[in-house]
Amino acid sequence: MTLQEAQQIVDNWIKTYGVRYFGELTNMGILTEEVGELARVIVRTYGEQSYKEKEEKSDLADEMADVLWVLLCLANQTGVDLTEAFSKNIEKKTLRDAQRHIQNKKLH
Repeated sequence: MTLQEAQQIVDNWIKTYGVRYFGELTNMGILTEEVGELARVIVRTYGEQSYKEKEEKSDLADEMADVLWVLLCLANQTGVDLTEAFSKNIEKKTLRDAQRHIQNKKLH
């Protein structure tokens, strides 16, 4: 599935089941909430924190998908073509960081 196809799937789902998109500010808040849930799973799985005794373990992949879902919603609402934006972003990073990480002694 491409990013463009994912954006279309989300748009079709919203129009079929979601009635309408939440407002952009609401979706930004939801995105922040979803990133927090993803952070909780990563901290408890890979970091020093442990799950609380009765806390249900979350699915890392599902939490990542929740973040992606809301990001796709925001892209649709604001007219961002994520395929184009991601391509431009990779090009920017490649030009800017072509030698930066290779020369970083901390990474070797």
